Amino acid sequence: MLKSTLAAACAAAVALCACSGGSTSSPLPPTTTATSGSRTESALALPGGGALALPGGGALALPGGGALALPGGGALALPGGGALALPGGTNGLLAALVNALPVCSIAAIVIGSAQCTALLNTAIPVIPDANLLAAAIAGLHPADVQSAYRLPSGAGAGQTVAVVDAGDDPTAESDLAVYRNAFGLSPCSSANGCFKKVNQSGATGAYPVAISGWAQETAIDLEMVSAVCPACNILLVEGNSAQIGDLGAGVDTAVALGASAISNSYYAPEYNGELADEQHFDHPGTAITVSSGDTGFGTTFPASSRYVTGVGGTTLVRGGLRGWTESVWAASGSGCSAYVGKPAWQHDAGCPNRTVTDVAAVGDPKTGVAIYATTAPSGQQGWGVYGGTSVGAPIVAAAYALAGNARGVQFASSAYANPGAFNPIVTGSNGSCSPSYLCTAGPGYNGPAGLGSPNGVGGL
Repeated sequence: MLKSTLAAACAAAVALCACSGGSTSSPLPPTTTATSGSRTESALALPGGGALALPGGGALALPGGGALALPGGGALALPGGGALALPGGTNGLLAALVNALPVCSIAAIVIGSAQCTALLNTAIPVIPDANLLAAAIAGLHPADVQSAYRLPSGAGAGQTVAVVDAGDDPTAESDLAVYRNAFGLSPCSSANGCFKKVNQSGATGAYPVAISGWAQETAIDLEMVSAVCPACNILLVEGNSAQIGDLGAGVDTAVALGASAISNSYYAPEYNGELADEQHFDHPGTAITVSSGDTGFGTTFPASSRYVTGVGGTTLVRGGLRGWTESVWAASGSGCSAYVGKPAWQHDAGCPNRTVTDVAAVGDPKTGVAIYATTAPSGQQGWGVYGGTSVGAPIVAAAYALAGNARGVQFASSAYANPGAFNPIVTGSNGSCSPSYLCTAGPGYNGPAGLGSPNGVGGL
């Protein structure tokens, strides 16, 4: 858990530095100020300020005393040694997150508190013009996503893809309308029955309060479902908070309301009570996808649940025999679960428990997707380029809907039964580890990319 928290802090610090050099993005969104005792620090401030102070007092102090003294010794040392050393190292992670702004507030250090995985590319200006022509919109368009993964965009009629996010996005429907209009997709609205928004309990109205950054996450999720499956109906379920219990209750609601597939773009460091929370994802016959996280090598929940399809992130570039090339995005999460047992359909030998991930799709903000979002801080309202494993979860969920057999899905088993239906991803790494396949791409199954990215929908 500490690893993911520190890695998220590093990501925020890198993004903040990137934004200070003339970017059009505004400062990071506010969150609760971190304190140490009665003091409020200012150095190395995260969103909302604070000096990353933690219980124990002092600058970045943890139980054990000293400046972030932990087993391994040294300043900010963790097992592995060295300054800011983390298992797998941080150099690749920090490089992957340059000009990548985490739009959600850094999750509190609370067991079961989730972080959204949306990252805004601050090197590309956000353009507020709702009437911008498609040719002027930066980032990957729906046709690009469909081409990269050979998706049959005309399918999906009668399927419902649900998106579960925390807090309210008051402009979800209007932003979706702008996106679909810009790319020539048919309208999807509450008026024509294509779009429905409910709260965690399934009621229309009485929505939760907005949570900083999560509305941008919601925009990514809804618009990626639209990009992949324009004919699908879309259900937005808004959780009361970013706690896994509330988000999991939203998944239960989506199933009860008839969703064929459900996308979840959030993660929490693994925790001892996750097996109890896993019940929310145990819905045979409904395809449930979950982002693997954006802090590099390390296992997160609920991507580690045996009941979901964990989705990693790639760097997607035009070229090669396929027309596109993909490599592992260095910030994508992967690993071996500490708590969840090995599913019967997963057979890699280097992890006795559940291995993350199962499949992958574009996640690198540098090769990210075009998104329109207006419930955002000043300077971030309008057309931007986004990445994070946020992008892959709705892409794969909508691909399940395109396949038309989500009701027969038994978790991720169909993917493992058809490994040839995925584009192999054999280059890139998200850290260092042993055995190496858990963090390094290569032939066959590997942790960061799983079986690979969708090559049509035959594996879903």
